[in-house]
Amino acid sequence: VACFLALLAAVVVSLASAKANFSGAWVMDKSKSEGLPPEMEQTMTVTQDGDKLTLETTLINGDQKQTIKDNYTLNGVAEDFTPRISDSVTGKGRRTAKWNADGNGFDVSEESKFETPDGDVNTTMKRKWQLSADGKTLVIELHFNGPNGEVTSKRTFIKK
Repeated sequence: VACFLALLAAVVVSLASAKANFSGAWVMDKSKSEGLPPEMEQTMTVTQDGDKLTLETTLINGDQKQTIKDNYTLNGVAEDFTPRISDSVTGKGRRTAKWNADGNGFDVSEESKFETPDGDVNTTMKRKWQLSADGKTLVIELHFNGPNGEVTSKRTFIKK
């Protein structure tokens, strides 16, 4: 009985510490998303290796298409990164990304600074990624604060 209980405890601990795998191709479900322009579409390809996520995001808004490459290291350590407003406008930023307590998602906090002809522009961004238990639905909540105030959105993705 003692051996069985020890084995059961080991299995429970290993399952509890298992972290979500976000790898795959994702398509935004506009009907379950909030706070976005009506014409916006988004797809995302995520590759995950442990605590390192690499993503390629394609945003389509009307006749404009933009592809953004980015990555997150989910270790809770602040890192420098290059934020982009567009292909030609980049800034300097600091980002911290870490797993949530359940391991089924992660949180990202960013501070960015852009030099413009009108002076420096400072922004903050918070993202919360949450993967469903079956691994087929991803919800990303965004909270952006910039010179025009705060903008929030919720993007729901379905795995292809």
